[in-house]
Amino acid sequence: MGEVDRRIVFGQLKRFAYRELQLAMENFNEKNILGQGGFGKVYKGVLQDNTKVAVKRLTDFETPGGDGAFQREVEMIRREVEMISVAVHRNLLRLIGFCTTPSERLLVYPFMPNLSVAYRLRERKPEEPVLDWATRKRVALGAARGLEYLHEHCNPKIIHRDVKAANVLLDEDFEAVVGDFGLAKLVDVRKTNVTTQVRGTMGHIAPEYSSTGKSSERTDVFGYGIIILELVTGQRAIDFSRLEEEDDVLLLDHVKKLEREKRLDAIVDRNLNKNCNVQDVEMMIQVALLCTQASPEDRPAMSEVVRMLEGEVLAERWEEWQHIEVTRRQEYERLQRRFDWGEDSLYNQDAMELSGGR
Repeated sequence: MGEVDRRIVFGQLKRFAYRELQLAMENFNEKNILGQGGFGKVYKGVLQDNTKVAVKRLTDFETPGGDGAFQREVEMIRREVEMISVAVHRNLLRLIGFCTTPSERLLVYPFMPNLSVAYRLRERKPEEPVLDWATRKRVALGAARGLEYLHEHCNPKIIHRDVKAANVLLDEDFEAVVGDFGLAKLVDVRKTNVTTQVRGTMGHIAPEYSSTGKSSERTDVFGYGIIILELVTGQRAIDFSRLEEEDDVLLLDHVKKLEREKRLDAIVDRNLNKNCNVQDVEMMIQVALLCTQASPEDRPAMSEVVRMLEGEVLAERWEEWQHIEVTRRQEYERLQRRFDWGEDSLYNQDAMELSGGR
């Protein structure tokens, strides 16, 4: 169990002894589990020097057919290590070290005492405080800066590909730390970035990625926009319970409808008890809707998102967006009226062209 597996080498990261991590997590006690993913569990632990850590324990290689899955995960780890060696920023999660034996694969990260945005918004315990509005704004800006660094200050640039609230962690000061680079890709800017298998989380995946498998930094921008909507509303990206009252399962569609109706009060998380600035809410919603436009070319770069959150360039971009949305809406309503009024719409050439691919 404790024998070192020398086949796996991860650069200059610290190599932990298995026994040290086993003691840190009290022999992988179930009470120390922070979460569980497709390839194993994440445990909270305390090292001998009292450093708190989060340890990802990969376990699927022992299951039938798991060896291939495990080898894929090892490759993902290599990629994650490669990412983290390139991307060093206060708003990005760093890897401390690892431990490998013939039967164990362990990755060691700093422990984030306030867990994730997803946890704080929807899974917190009753005695834990609600994320206040100032903190939500700070988290949005911190996550934006982390993604900006990946996209625009790393060489080669990095696309995260799984930007969601569960992957934005919160340190002891509730500062945003973007983590989980398992699906990330280093991008050669001279090549088109196409993947044959779409990876990510439903509700956060950009439409062009789910339909074509083509990802770019603007794919991350879309996922980031959804995170802003979650910060403002406190709701999940997909919520089937909304079907009881409306047709909008997707949070994006739900917020778009309420924004059109100027019902900001119905958008904001009730847990905030109206303790937020209306102008700030409008600003956050506007940035989110700009980030989640259907066409990737229309979405802002993360550097522009940072500037918007800091109070620049938003007004002109929002005016452009509104004009486009109003035009689309009028076109849709015009077509809808033709169908409703039965103006031979099935045979009307204008209607046929209007409903075609755009």
